Amino acid sequence: MIEVDEYPSEDLLEVIKSFDWKDVEHVVEKLEMCWKYEGIKFNKSEHGWDLELHTSGWSGNEDIIEALSCSMFWFFHWQKSVRGGHYYFSNESQTYQ
Repeated sequence: MIEVDEYPSEDLLEVIKSFDWKDVEHVVEKLEMCWKYEGIKFNKSEHGWDLELHTSGWSGNEDIIEALSCSMFWFFHWQKSVRGGHYYFSNESQTYQ
């Protein structure tokens, strides 16, 4: 699903758009397989989970974010985006500051 030049394929981007918003561990596993550079932080606690995605400025990661923004996962769990390619998700009742 990754193209020869390591950019995400259209097929992969379509898969990301259909991520099951209830299965965050599956989402994180799939993202780790295609994400370039470090930039995924996933924390699980007794209160829930939070996920940070940092694109490191790579356009392939930005393509993944764009596809993710079209998913129900984004709709239910997105908390905030910060200039520079930083995205925060959570299922906890708290919000990021």
